Amino acid sequence: MYPYILHSGHLFIPTFGVLVAVGLMSALALSLRTSRLVGLNSDALWNAGLFMLLSAFVLSRLLLVTTNFVNFLHYPILLLMVPSLTPMGILLTVMVTAIYLRVRHLALLTALDAWAPCATLTWMFLALGHFAEGSDPGVPTTLPWGLPIPPDTAPRLHPVPLYAAIAAAAITGMLMLGFARRRRSGDVAAAALAAAGVVQFVLTFVRQPSPYPVPLGSVLDPIQWIGLGMVVAAGVIVILPRKLVSHAV
Repeated sequence: MYPYILHSGHLFIPTFGVLVAVGLMSALALSLRTSRLVGLNSDALWNAGLFMLLSAFVLSRLLLVTTNFVNFLHYPILLLMVPSLTPMGILLTVMVTAIYLRVRHLALLTALDAWAPCATLTWMFLALGHFAEGSDPGVPTTLPWGLPIPPDTAPRLHPVPLYAAIAAAAITGMLMLGFARRRRSGDVAAAALAAAGVVQFVLTFVRQPSPYPVPLGSVLDPIQWIGLGMVVAAGVIVILPRKLVSHAV
């Protein structure tokens, strides 16, 4: 694995961080094209995307500081460098982004359609980052493409991040083709949620289980619950009348 693109003395440039940055910029660039495909102003959607990214960064850091305030007082810089995007941070980001879209008079479902392939493209780069740094390990396998882990006699593992990157790339391509068959606002977003949810659910069968206890964790893996939630959300978008969904925010 290649956890660092550059390692010289005390200078470390992590591969994961570089790939995430490239993924986010690629997603923003792609939004310029997808915005036109759904009839939105490209600059307006670009600004909304930047607002969402900045909100995720700021809110995640605020949550990190408030939940670890004593540690923050002693090691402020070190704490702020810790990856901190949590489910609560994602939820708050979604809420403030929905408010931003409403204030800017951007239709929620239309914006989600434009952002759907951008999100899966970002997912692809995130997965490649995990693959590069050797995180998100899989379960042992005898398949020839299994990843060896030190020592050489250890069993090979399923390359789960590579599976995820391939799936994310395929879904991104599918969504871009799907704009031509888009009939209603929300169709592309629903397809993205359903496809990504199914992929995440299936990948848990070759991914090492979560080491942390969670409610109902003995029934399903936490990521499986998230995958099911994504599929349910896709179903809600498809079933409910568009006006009702659009006015929900």
